Amino acid sequence: MTQPRVRVGPWIFALFIVAGMMAGAVRYRGQLLALFQPAAAPQLAKNAPAPQQEVKVLQLSAQARQNLELISHPVKLQTYWRSILIPGEIVDRPGFSDRGVTAPAVGVVTQVHAFPGDTVRSGDRLFTFRLASEYIQNTQLELFKASRETELIREQQQRLTKVAEGGAIPQARLIDLDQQLRRQQAAMQGYRQDLLTRGLNPAQIAEVTEGRFVASVDIVAPPALRLTATVEAKNGDLVDEGEKSLAYEVQDLKVDLGTQVQAGQLLGVLANHHSLYLCGHAFKREAPALEKAAQQAWPIEVEFAEDDTQHWPPFHQKFEIRHLANSVDSASRTFSFFIPLTNQSRSYQKEGQTFIVWRYRPGQRVRLQIPVEEFKNVIVLPALAVVREGPEAYVFRQNGDLFDRRPVRILHEDRLHIVLANDGSVSPGWFLAQSGAASLNRVLKAQASGVPAGIHVHADGTTHAAH
Repeated sequence: MTQPRVRVGPWIFALFIVAGMMAGAVRYRGQLLALFQPAAAPQLAKNAPAPQQEVKVLQLSAQARQNLELISHPVKLQTYWRSILIPGEIVDRPGFSDRGVTAPAVGVVTQVHAFPGDTVRSGDRLFTFRLASEYIQNTQLELFKASRETELIREQQQRLTKVAEGGAIPQARLIDLDQQLRRQQAAMQGYRQDLLTRGLNPAQIAEVTEGRFVASVDIVAPPALRLTATVEAKNGDLVDEGEKSLAYEVQDLKVDLGTQVQAGQLLGVLANHHSLYLCGHAFKREAPALEKAAQQAWPIEVEFAEDDTQHWPPFHQKFEIRHLANSVDSASRTFSFFIPLTNQSRSYQKEGQTFIVWRYRPGQRVRLQIPVEEFKNVIVLPALAVVREGPEAYVFRQNGDLFDRRPVRILHEDRLHIVLANDGSVSPGWFLAQSGAASLNRVLKAQASGVPAGIHVHADGTTHAAH
């Protein structure tokens, strides 16, 4: 009997499919469960800080303000000149600061009366000079002869005058004597003038006419120079009011005792630093700005290097460019311009002599602020009064112990000042901190960042663990 045949092919295929699906479900069980579960609401971290708003007001105690040396001043609208910084130095003013002393004739230096550092008055002896000039000796001899010849002619005139009145001699004889007397007087006047220029004084010349020839002369300090009336009205005399009797200071000696010198040779240099120049050194591209500043008489700001402002009285002087040099230095490729400077001085006594100390000295370095552009109705603050954060700039307004940070717009800044626009961000009359803006901003950021407990914040923004 034949058995019926069972068809198992489709069942086996279906069994394999079910087994595969079960294996996949087991393997990807987590992903399948996540698809059928509702999304859970995100949970905030327990220790996450809550968002804080930006803090713009800072409170500082009186001690903290003293530690930062904070000073606040009311701001006001003013005019500010944008300037360029040009280096320079103090130099002597030719024709006024230094004066050379020269030998009047050939001779030998027998004595030196003033030495470097000594102050001399007009007429004080500087050198004693023994004459070794044959020309001066001959001039003295001719002056003596002319003086004696003049006396003889006058005596002859007196004798012949009475005789001529009686008609014994003609009047032409008296006229001839009168002409001879005039010629001798003219010669004597010329000899006297020549000896004066050679260093002899009137008293010595009078001795020469008596036959006592001069063998040595004293070279004395010349009178103090004075500025012209126009400059004098602005800057005063060359010598200070309290030291008008002191003409010069001996700066240098060019000879020693026993030195034989020729006529016109330099014996020494006298100096008076009351009238000096500020000499700036600029490049050729800066010439138009300097020329305009000189033409418009714009005031120049001067910074003196190593100036002792504590031990000298306040110095108030308007500085203007007097003239510009028309030549360029071949080494530095700069040209010079000059600003008059009236110096300050004081004196002291020691060993019976008077010594002068000048506030500004030739060779001292200066920085010259040359104005080139004018800003009107702006607010000018010190450079330390503004702090930057990227494109933003801030100042701090003081109200008692509180400091309010205010954004501002900067028009111009240099090494010392910052110019702010008058756009309403800062109003005239507000008290703004004049320094320490960077420190105030660090403290403000430290307070706004939520400093953890146990951390101490200093006034300058630095932190450390509390003790």
